[in-house]
Amino acid sequence: MANYLGVAIGFFTTFFVLTDCLSQEEIGLTRVMVDAAMLFSGLAQLGTNASIIRFFPFFRSDDGKNHGIFGWSVLIPFIGFSLFAIFFFLFKDSIVEIYSQKSPLIANYAYLLLPLTFFALYLTVFETNASVLLRITVPRLVREVGIRVFNLACYLLYGKGVITLDLFVLLFCLSYAVAMLINFFYLLSLGKISFRIDWKFISRERMREIMLYTIFMTATILAGNIPLINSLFLGAHSGLALTGVYTIAFYIANIVEVPYRSLGAISRPLVSQAVRDDNWQEVNRLGKQVSLHQLLVSLLIFFLIWINLEPLFAVIPHGDEYVGGMGVVFFLGLAKIVNSSLSIGTDILNYSRRYPLSLLFIALLTVSAIVLNNNLIPLWSINGSACATLFAYLIYFSSMLLFLWRSLKVNIFSKKHLVVLLMMALLFALNALWEWLLTPIFGSQPSLVARLANAVLRTSFFTFVAALAIKRLHISKSIDDIMQRIPLLKRM
Repeated sequence: MANYLGVAIGFFTTFFVLTDCLSQEEIGLTRVMVDAAMLFSGLAQLGTNASIIRFFPFFRSDDGKNHGIFGWSVLIPFIGFSLFAIFFFLFKDSIVEIYSQKSPLIANYAYLLLPLTFFALYLTVFETNASVLLRITVPRLVREVGIRVFNLACYLLYGKGVITLDLFVLLFCLSYAVAMLINFFYLLSLGKISFRIDWKFISRERMREIMLYTIFMTATILAGNIPLINSLFLGAHSGLALTGVYTIAFYIANIVEVPYRSLGAISRPLVSQAVRDDNWQEVNRLGKQVSLHQLLVSLLIFFLIWINLEPLFAVIPHGDEYVGGMGVVFFLGLAKIVNSSLSIGTDILNYSRRYPLSLLFIALLTVSAIVLNNNLIPLWSINGSACATLFAYLIYFSSMLLFLWRSLKVNIFSKKHLVVLLMMALLFALNALWEWLLTPIFGSQPSLVARLANAVLRTSFFTFVAALAIKRLHISKSIDDIMQRIPLLKRM
């Protein structure tokens, strides 16, 4: 629920407040700062968050102190942050120089990057601590809703001239500090939380196992942060104004991946258990089911976004300044489809005995993203960055899934995947026919009302056609059960 509420708030903020209150360059500034902080904080965790989830059952105790695992969760990221701080002070001038020509605003506010990284780091640490205690609702609301509401207030205050740009950027960064503190005090309110490390509890063998897994998970952080790398390259190569356009387009494309956050949280424990039980028949079944459902949902969302993209840019403030991001939406949307529908393969590999080999695939993904960004952005600007993401994911998943098939005999694809792809190809063809035959009825230069009327009619028609096709094709039993609950479709 928090995810979808956050999406709703983010949608309103991004399209009707952000584009009205901030310039393209200012939007790009906030994007680069947050992405840099998230990337650096992810690395500074040193894999701690994944280690907490994996090893918490070993540390669990009835007194709630859990042998000091929460102390480890605070100490190790602090070591990682300290290493990052040293790196930052040593290379700050060089980093600022890279951005000074194309993105001079970055140089003005580079001093805030270190505290913002600290806030983002411990926001995640305290959230993970709460999740292993099965208390995730409040931290999820803080991240998905609280930060967005705080930022919304900052945008409005700056847009109305109440605060200066300097104060706006400072308050924007402090929103993460407030969120971090809320998570910390909520964790304390749960009771029996101890951050005192029980040094005698862990044997050398267990410590070695934890450290090896932690090092491994540090490297895997890069796999989930490819979009963050994109914005950093864009800021350096193309400037903050185009990064601002990319930011708006990125948010639109990111909606494609929202359902995966919920389904992924549900499927991972099931996959982990099946792998642990050495039940590879169940692993194959889960892989096919999750991949198929994610492909269907992500493609449908992408299709509905794409057919409504022009009306959306016509409605948002200064939409003509951001319409150049349509190509980004297309390529990033495809990248999100690939990632959300194939990431179950990554989960299977990470939970298997071959998990150390995933480092090779992550290295391939990271190097591909960096090389492609560096070469395609100068050629195609923001579209080049989006293409870099898509191509990097295709290289990564094709090689990793081939390895799963050859080594573990795991195949997440089925004939139903082809059925879904053909169905969506037909929908895109029908949409092209609509554009050719019906859209001209609304005029060669339609008014905003006419555009919206066309969008509503087209969306309603294609939603019904898609739902009817899914029902008739019997893509999966789970989907059939959902379709039977819709009165209109039940009778057809």
